[in-house]
Amino acid sequence: MPKIRFILSKQPDPALDEAAIIKRLKEFYTALQDKRQISEGIPQEERAAHNELWRYPQNDVPKSLEIRIRRWAQKIHRHHLKEVEPTRLSREDRAMLEGCRNGAEIVGLRSAHHIDEIAAALHAEFPWVSEATTHVWRSLHHNRSSGMPGARFAPVLLDGPPGIGKSAWGRRLAQLLETPDMTLDATGENASFGLIGSQRGWSNAGPGRLVSLMLMRQIANPLVIIDEIEKSGTPVSDKGRAFSLPNALLPLLEDLTASRWTCPYFQNQFDMSFINWVFTSNSLRGLPEPLLSRIRVVSVPSPTQGQINDLVLREAAKRQLSPLITAAITTALAEAFEAGHQINIRTIKRMLELGSDQQGRPMLH
Repeated sequence: MPKIRFILSKQPDPALDEAAIIKRLKEFYTALQDKRQISEGIPQEERAAHNELWRYPQNDVPKSLEIRIRRWAQKIHRHHLKEVEPTRLSREDRAMLEGCRNGAEIVGLRSAHHIDEIAAALHAEFPWVSEATTHVWRSLHHNRSSGMPGARFAPVLLDGPPGIGKSAWGRRLAQLLETPDMTLDATGENASFGLIGSQRGWSNAGPGRLVSLMLMRQIANPLVIIDEIEKSGTPVSDKGRAFSLPNALLPLLEDLTASRWTCPYFQNQFDMSFINWVFTSNSLRGLPEPLLSRIRVVSVPSPTQGQINDLVLREAAKRQLSPLITAAITTALAEAFEAGHQINIRTIKRMLELGSDQQGRPMLH
C-alpha cells in the first residue's frame, strides 16, 4: 500500500533521545582514551588490554564523568523537545506517534472493476440505499481517474427512519473497501471530545478515538460512521465555552483544513483529508447549514416488502435455517405488512435470531 506523510509537525529525533546521547558521549570518551594511549606510546598489546577494560559496563567511564554525561544528555534532550513539541508529551504519547513517523498507509483500490464489484455487492444487499451506493461508486471512480491515491469518497449523510440499516450499510462498505472503521454514537454528551480529543490541562484530557485509531492501525483513510448526528449534544465548559460535534467536524470535512488539522491533545498537525465519512440521521431538523453544505445528503426510504423478503431469505441461508422456520418468518412478515405495521431491519434481525435459537434447541423425548 502507498504511504502519505501523516504527521506534519516536526517529530522528536531518536538520535537525540537521552539514552542515545549518553551512548554516543561514552563512545566518544572511549575514543579519546584510545587516542591518549597512542599519543603516550603505549604498545598495541597493552592498548588492547586497556581497551578491553574500558568496555566493561561497570568500568566504562569514571563515576563522576558518568554523572556529568547524564546531565549533558538530559539538557540536550529537553532543549530538543522544546523545539519540536509545543506541549511536553509523555513517553506513552510519543510511542503512539512513533509508528507513523515515516507516514501512514492508504488502503487502495485494485482496479476500476474492483469499484464496480463493491457497488454491485452493496446494491444486492441494500437495494433501498441505492442512491448512496451510486454516490460512493461515482466518487470512487472520479478520485481514481483523477489520480488521487487510495479508496476515498465524498462525505455522505443517510437520512431516514430508524432501524433501516443505514449504519449497517456503512459498516459493510468498510468491509468491502477493506479499510478500518469506527462508529461514534453522536447522542453521547461528550461526542465531540470522544471523536477529536480534548486539550491538555483538562482533568480528562486524552487523544480522540479517530486519531488513536489511525495511529494504532497506521492507516490514513479509515471509514468513520457518525450515528444520529442530529442528536449530538453541546457540552459546555466551566468558562461557558461550547463544544458541539458539528462544529468540531467542520474543519475535518474541508480538504484544505483537514490536510493540516491540529490535534488538540497532541498539538501536532495531521493530514486527515483521506478519511471517509458516513453520517446517519432520522431527521435533518436542527442540523447546521455549514455542516449540510459539506455533505451529500441522501434520503433513504424504508425497504419494501419484496426487499425485506429477499433479505430474510439471504440471511436465513447464511444461518442455515430450515425451510420451515424460514417460511414461518416470511409469513409473519407478510401478515405484518398487510396489517400496516412498519417493519425495520432490527425486527428482522430479532426474528432470525429467534429462528436460530428455535432450530438449535434439542428435541424433547
